[in-house]
Amino acid sequence: MSTCNDSNISPATFLLAGIPELGSDSFWISILFCFLYLTALLGNGLILFVIKTRETLHQPMYLFLSMLSVTDLGLCASTMPTVLSVFLFNSREIGLDVCLAQLFFIHTFSIMESSVLLAMAFDRFVAIHHPLRYASILTGARIGNIGFVIMIRGVGHHVPAVILLKRLPYSRVQPLSYSYCLHPDVMKVACADTTPNNLYGLFTVLSTLGLDSVLIVLSYILILKTVLSITSWQERLKALNTCVSHICVTLLFYTPLISLSMIHRFMKNALPHSQIFLSYLHLLFPPLLNPIVYSIKTKEIRKQLLKLVFCV
Repeated sequence: MSTCNDSNISPATFLLAGIPELGSDSFWISILFCFLYLTALLGNGLILFVIKTRETLHQPMYLFLSMLSVTDLGLCASTMPTVLSVFLFNSREIGLDVCLAQLFFIHTFSIMESSVLLAMAFDRFVAIHHPLRYASILTGARIGNIGFVIMIRGVGHHVPAVILLKRLPYSRVQPLSYSYCLHPDVMKVACADTTPNNLYGLFTVLSTLGLDSVLIVLSYILILKTVLSITSWQERLKALNTCVSHICVTLLFYTPLISLSMIHRFMKNALPHSQIFLSYLHLLFPPLLNPIVYSIKTKEIRKQLLKLVFCV
């Protein structure tokens, strides 16, 4: 809880932070961020275009991949305006309502990405455990319903979080730790007791990201059990190879997130640079690398992308 004077309460303005001690390197960092965002937008846009225009890719695995690309684009769109304004124009001020809107979309798309990764793990389990019933279990209608539930789940968890933050008083000017607004960062500069916010934030993390990660691990335990029951080594490797892309993108998403949570919980004296780096890694690298991973590891996606690029 931040210490505030009663005469200096709301309307609040928050000051976004860049990367400390950059100095003259800030220009090159801004160019790097522009390149990373453009690459992420282009990569995910191409994935969506290829899946939409190629009927051979209208299958459950690729429909879930298109959901992943949508959430990646949402994450990029949520963080890009303030990140680029801070590093390109040194524009750091952001109003309370805009800040709350940004953190709502960042956390909503983050939960949606976690949910999509869980759905993709279920997709791989069905494809390996019930290959003959795969198409009948994961029909277009069921996939559409799964997508709708993912969206409602992400939005529903963060509407109360924004309402709880909105009711708190804030000092007229408060510095934040990142170049975008996050729930814990805004909560800690409030001028009131934030216990309800802390409890609801913990509930949200455990019931979404925490639950999803456990279910993904359980899915792969069942997948491994099924694969080990296959007698042919070639068939085992072929089945496991269909999971490689999903395992890579899951690790890309959860590894920085878990590392950041560990630092917040158990390493209070850790360098601020490590927290900032992991935060950028968590929010920017999955949208950047997910299309690359699937383009390299998925033959059909790679084939269709090459056809598109070279007009074959």
